[in-house]
Amino acid sequence: MLSGIRVFSTDPMWQRIAAGFNATVVDDAMFADVNIDSLQLKTPVSPIKLKSAIIAAVDNTKILESVFGRPVSLSRLQTQVIVRLYQSGGMTANELKIALGYAENATTHTVDTARYGLLKMFGRDFIKNDRGVYKIAGI
Repeated sequence: MLSGIRVFSTDPMWQRIAAGFNATVVDDAMFADVNIDSLQLKTPVSPIKLKSAIIAAVDNTKILESVFGRPVSLSRLQTQVIVRLYQSGGMTANELKIALGYAENATTHTVDTARYGLLKMFGRDFIKNDRGVYKIAGI
């Protein structure tokens, strides 16, 4: 049901419920697509309402429209790159790779390829490298 979505919560009950929905439970909010603790859910909440809240929190349409000023269609990874950089204000290449779910020592160029694709679509100044920290220009 929530396969592919990484969730974080300090509450073991929410962790079990999210895992029951096939979400991946992570132990650091920085690496999560959704921080259940920040959803400020009023208990008791039904599993269906929790699932709906998680799905709504994963909807990045507003962030993308804020960045681009219009609706855009991007790959899932490109969207995640934009959202992570937007929410964090900037990340190193290694932090970005980890935040996107890759192991710290993974030898993959997937994140770089997504970043280069974004630069190709929106201009080479779209994502700036400021002393090793990638940031979305103008944000």
